[in-house]
Amino acid sequence: MVKIYTRKGDDGTTGLLFGGRVPKDAPPIELDGLLLGLERDLYVLMAEVATAPDNRHKLTPGASLVTPEMVGALESHIDALSERFAMPTEFVLPGQNRAAAALDVARTVVRRAERALVHAPTVPAQSQVRPYLNRLSDLLWAMARWQEGEHLESRSWGRGPGGP
Repeated sequence: MVKIYTRKGDDGTTGLLFGGRVPKDAPPIELDGLLLGLERDLYVLMAEVATAPDNRHKLTPGASLVTPEMVGALESHIDALSERFAMPTEFVLPGQNRAAAALDVARTVVRRAERALVHAPTVPAQSQVRPYLNRLSDLLWAMARWQEGEHLESRSWGRGPGGP
């Protein structure tokens, strides 16, 4: 029988792929958990978008129908990140590092989906799909800035090398 517990994390650390250990609350670990939850939410969103209007009554809140609570959870994540560092108030040039660049690309894809759904016949006005995508875009922006960390200030438009 394979045991699922190793006791290695009892000291508050978790193992990394290909070796090494970090605290369980290290930013990359916390980010991974958040991204996994967002992926699960997107399955819910896709189920709702892929449902014909006549079958909307068959959707299950939180499983195949986006809920106001799901939108609220995104707002909570944004607020939590905002407490960790001062969000920039000026235009920011993205792409300080790979993680931030990937999050910025994800934000672009979410914005594209948001635009595509403006007049989607399967998404009624009372649906939470549009607010969810809007908040998800905001969260991805905040996550990207958080990943830029100490380099954030030098990336603001008009500051640092290469600014106007």
